[in-house]
Amino acid sequence: MNKENIKKVVLAYSGGLDTSIIIPWLKENYNNCEVIAVSGNVGQADELDGLEEKAIKTGASKLYVENLTEEMLTQCVFPCVQAGAKYEDYLLGTAFARPFIAKRLAEIAIAEGADAICHGCTGKGNDQVRFELAIKAFAPDMPIIAPWREWNIKSRDEEIDYAQAHNVPLRINRETNYSKDKNIWHLSHEGLDLEDPANEPQYNKPGFLEMGVSPEAAPDKPTYVTVHFEKGVPTAVNGKEMGAVELVETLNKLGGENGIGLLDIVENRLVGMKSRGVYETPGGAILYKAHETLETICLDKETMHYKALVAQKLGELVYNAQWYTPLTKAILSFVKTTQENVTGDVKLKLYKGNMINAGVTSPYSLYDPEIATFDEDEVYDQKESAGFINLYGLPIKVKAKLDSKMKK
Repeated sequence: MNKENIKKVVLAYSGGLDTSIIIPWLKENYNNCEVIAVSGNVGQADELDGLEEKAIKTGASKLYVENLTEEMLTQCVFPCVQAGAKYEDYLLGTAFARPFIAKRLAEIAIAEGADAICHGCTGKGNDQVRFELAIKAFAPDMPIIAPWREWNIKSRDEEIDYAQAHNVPLRINRETNYSKDKNIWHLSHEGLDLEDPANEPQYNKPGFLEMGVSPEAAPDKPTYVTVHFEKGVPTAVNGKEMGAVELVETLNKLGGENGIGLLDIVENRLVGMKSRGVYETPGGAILYKAHETLETICLDKETMHYKALVAQKLGELVYNAQWYTPLTKAILSFVKTTQENVTGDVKLKLYKGNMINAGVTSPYSLYDPEIATFDEDEVYDQKESAGFINLYGLPIKVKAKLDSKMKK
């Protein structure tokens, strides 16, 4: 890439530490190029406050704030809930958002006639791959600038030094300098004391948790919540129909208040290293649990077991930046077919970080109490099981006879 040809750059801008210093860095290192900042609103709430003023003040010519929250939930998050897709128990919060932000970056870059797209992802993380593969899907020939692969800055402390030297305002300090990513679905925490897996996360430290409380700080009285699903898609909470955004926000509040959805894991990153992270996903944890519970009565055994294999693969595809691929599209089609009869209500008891089943109903339930009962019934002849066992166990019987014969 010839720097002399870069006159206009579209920057993925969050207003966090990385992207805040990238605006002046781009102007210093790319011939005072025009920088157009683009922020994807994926439900990060007050993080967007004052963003335009900050972007312009630090050198951007303009700021786009694109509302992508509902699109992300309906087109990506809810289909993955239907699938039960996870990655090593991680509910994919950051991975859900990146393809939609990157798609909009590419669209704006094309519309603005930009010469390059820039992002603030480090060379160690997954997000650099997620952004760049999604950009390639919509602007395959667009040059990409990744400052972490170019500049001499080596740490977040040095980033803060750069920001202070260039009068870039920051919302963090050196003591609270966790690397965080927030959207409507989750909040992630990495860095500082969390880099050592031997350290317990300071859940009760003021300011650490933002979407809820620790289990021990949750109320001593349980909270009941009922989620309604139509063909695997959540549509109502406690009898009230809601759109996707309101529904997740409602469950975030209920879950957060009860210490639901905290996850502390060492995960295997796409780039090959292990990384320790703490995640808050209160509403998402409730949705995954409720949907999984509903499927226990609505799906037949073979579909349920095979779908679990597909769920793992989809989780890997989402995590590994493969959202805009033919395989992901094919898997989502399969999942949609499995959800035809996944309609009903799931009641959960939320108590100090626990989600306890409190009842599940569906007009399509395959559970038949007349067959399953241990009491007397008139629909199942228990004598018939003997023939099934004889046929099912025939290979074992034949092998045992052969083994006995060979020993003799």
